[in-house]
Amino acid sequence: MAQDSAHQSPSTAPAAEARALLPTVVPALLVGVVASLVLLGVSTAAEELQDVLWRDLPDALGVGRYSVLWMSVMLVATGIAVGLVVWKVPGHAGPDPATTGLDAPVLPPAVLPGLLLATAFVLAGGPSLGPENPIITVNVSLAVWLGAKAVPRAPERGWVALAEAATIGALFGTPVAAALVISEALAGQRIEGRLWDSLFAPLAAAGAGALTTALVSRPNFDLHLPSFGRPGWGDLLAALVIAPVGALLGMCAVYAFPYVHGAFRRLRHPMLVLPAGGVVLGALAALGGHLTLFKGLDEIAELAHDPEGWSAGEFATMTVVKLAALLVAASCGFRGGRIFPAVFVGTALGLCAHALVSGVHPAVGVSAGVLGILLAITRQGWVSLFVAAVLVASPGILTLLCLASLPAWLLVTGRPQMQLRADGTAVR
Repeated sequence: MAQDSAHQSPSTAPAAEARALLPTVVPALLVGVVASLVLLGVSTAAEELQDVLWRDLPDALGVGRYSVLWMSVMLVATGIAVGLVVWKVPGHAGPDPATTGLDAPVLPPAVLPGLLLATAFVLAGGPSLGPENPIITVNVSLAVWLGAKAVPRAPERGWVALAEAATIGALFGTPVAAALVISEALAGQRIEGRLWDSLFAPLAAAGAGALTTALVSRPNFDLHLPSFGRPGWGDLLAALVIAPVGALLGMCAVYAFPYVHGAFRRLRHPMLVLPAGGVVLGALAALGGHLTLFKGLDEIAELAHDPEGWSAGEFATMTVVKLAALLVAASCGFRGGRIFPAVFVGTALGLCAHALVSGVHPAVGVSAGVLGILLAITRQGWVSLFVAAVLVASPGILTLLCLASLPAWLLVTGRPQMQLRADGTAVR
């Protein structure tokens, strides 16, 4: 019996032959290119709409672009626009986004136009959500639908893996992020063959998605913070403190999530729920300023460009307001993901630590803050480490992050996640 078990262990599992893997290359590359183009198309359309809503229109009306009045008007208007889509468009823009994560559901094709439209409105209108969850859902649903027509005998799970990997590669501009996510997902599954056999086709899809994005838009997550050299004991102490603080702050939002979601759900109708969310987001924008709007990537670049440009109190205010805006936007039905706004929260937290204690290097503060927040919000260890590391182009930061992730992980593991079941209870 012991010998039989040993023969079945992953380390001795039989490897797939090359002729079994080669036929997956072309479908994987196609899925990667299409997934990237869908992401780029929605992002480009949203950016054009954002320019109209936040630059051309207020200028034409003689209103300040980021005045309290205009921010409130735009956020409520976005709630009305998304509410109309959820109410009237076939498919109602997909399931309640509070119940979905990176593991996307497969939706009928008729639902996808409404989901894309709602996502574009959110990205352009200012709610604190990113594109990742709805775009992964769209790409997964398209891949399954088209894949079933092209290769009816192929398992649905294979198309799902390709589309998820392709979209994650396109989002971050590198297949490394996709490989980490898939490896983490496979760790909890019984897989046939060896790990790299299972990763082969998804990695090809992720590479195609990342390369397409890089050729078209040249993404870059490096914040160009002051250069960080060799880590010292002070840097280690700072990382060990800031990452758990970030995790605790993120867990405050996680524990509040079911209650805030339940409060909005009592309004029942999307034309009440989403505009009400817009009202609350407008009030938060008035407190935190225009940098706490949108998904947050352009805004963190502005913060990092001048780490000394705000006081500790201002950074703390932006940290709390952005986290609250993420919580409200995710609770009231706006379609979007939580990773990118969480990165803003962690960045503001890290710069707040630097403003409070000048000995905290900005790169250490930002990367540790992002790590802690993402661990709480996503519960994805590898993604959290990856995103925190790519914000700071320094090999020396990796050791600090790996060590800081340990106490932060102890604070979040086994606790509720920022995702709900259909009955409104938290997923663990």
